[in-house]
Amino acid sequence: MIRIAAVGDLHYGSDSAGTCAIDPDEVSAHADLLLLAGDLTRVGAPAEAGLLARELADVRVPIFAVLGNHDYHADEAPAVVQRFTDVGVEVLEGTGAVVTVDGARVGIAGTKGFGGGFAGACGTDFGEPEMKAFVGHTKDLAGKFGHALAHLDADMRIALLHYAPIKDTLLGERLEIYPFLGSYLLGQAVDEAGADLAVHGHAHGGTEKGVTPGGVHVRNVAQPVIRRPYRVYCLDD
Repeated sequence: MIRIAAVGDLHYGSDSAGTCAIDPDEVSAHADLLLLAGDLTRVGAPAEAGLLARELADVRVPIFAVLGNHDYHADEAPAVVQRFTDVGVEVLEGTGAVVTVDGARVGIAGTKGFGGGFAGACGTDFGEPEMKAFVGHTKDLAGKFGHALAHLDADMRIALLHYAPIKDTLLGERLEIYPFLGSYLLGQAVDEAGADLAVHGHAHGGTEKGVTPGGVHVRNVAQPVIRRPYRVYCLDD
């Protein structure tokens, strides 16, 4: 059994030092991997990332992360990534990684993702350049993510996202903002590649559990949703 600890939307700010609820000893004892589903910082400042990174440095299990929209706000995403990389956190964007846990090869593919909406109420890359760019960004990220997920040489696959791949885990959010919370293209990529679990954040007012049209279990692990330092999910190896 593989134990996956996951959380998103920590929103670490310049005043957050010492407030990280992820206890290194506890998570290391109760999980085999730690996944961070984006919005790790408040405004995307490298200093914010550095504060959180220092508090994660003593975690003794592999940590994988994706960035969220907040982590891009200051236009310093590469420096934010570097702060986490410096303490051993692997940040994924259209890429994947494989780790061995108790003899099982566990693959994780990740992307921030983007918005666009869901079947029957989604944007298309038609019309103004701004609309084409909006939907085009989602298509680009979903495509690279899907390729990375499909090509994981692993016994089990996990999809790590910030934006939602399905609308089920958005229940509780206002319908008007669904297009800004996720995209069906992410869920389509998960189903086409195949996965044992997908986790995301971003939707603070959403619902924890959902399923893709293809039957992949999806979990919204935004901290305001799970209301704990992280949630542990178990996969049979």
